[in-house]
Amino acid sequence: MARPHRPPMPTELDVRDLPPAERHPTIHAAFDDLESGETLTLVNDHDPKPLFYEFQAEVESFDPDRYEVTREGVDRFVATLAKR
Repeated sequence: MARPHRPPMPTELDVRDLPPAERHPTIHAAFDDLESGETLTLVNDHDPKPLFYEFQAEVESFDPDRYEVTREGVDRFVATLAKR
């Protein structure tokens, strides 16, 4: 059965309290749950540039042109990962 149509909704995931080994798998799982056109807003304690490169190389549905990251504090980086 097809999912009912719904408008794209942003999803926020704060991984700062997760152990480092759990972060990337958790982020990938949350991204996989998105519908096309939706975004995952990621809150991290460091610049997630390595994650950007990982997604760019490994996740076909990742839209690198819509990736954004802002530093909001010493240990708060907010990144937007969009799904095609």
